Amino acid sequence: MWKKYLKELSFPESYISITLGFLVVVVGGMLLYNFFTKNRPGTIITNETSNTTSSQEVAVLPTTHKVGENESLWVIAQKYYNSGYNWVTIAKANNLVNPDRIEVGQEMIIPKAETITPPSGEVSSIATVVPKTYTVVKGDDLWNIAVREYGDGYAWVRIAKENNLANPNIIHPGNVLMLPR
Repeated sequence: MWKKYLKELSFPESYISITLGFLVVVVGGMLLYNFFTKNRPGTIITNETSNTTSSQEVAVLPTTHKVGENESLWVIAQKYYNSGYNWVTIAKANNLVNPDRIEVGQEMIIPKAETITPPSGEVSSIATVVPKTYTVVKGDDLWNIAVREYGDGYAWVRIAKENNLANPNIIHPGNVLMLPR
């Protein structure tokens, strides 16, 4: 039936295939464009509906934030305050004992606060902060070091990656390990 219809229209099948292929490419391109314009880094997504057409939604503070993959307090503060230095504000509002330990899915209170900026001249000193190191002693393994430093034995993977250890089971007394923050 399909071929009979095409003969009546006198369109070769190749024209139909090209047209359908073009439509698939156009629809796919539109979907990709829509995905990347709505999910670009730095866009704050709120649950409120808005009639504005701005490219970046603004969160009304105070609010809550669900911690996402690879997010730190610095990144979250950047999103809400346009300054990573406000990580201290978020840590205090959530009574965090160890601000380096936040988990994916954790609900954080984002309080209303003034943006914290570093005094002029201190920016260069921040870039020269020496990373934390640990010197291995006899009987150490990455698991115990991770428990001691982070309170989480599974953080040994971060230590191994930071130090490019080919075999994380082999560390020697006197090795100096870089501890990621």
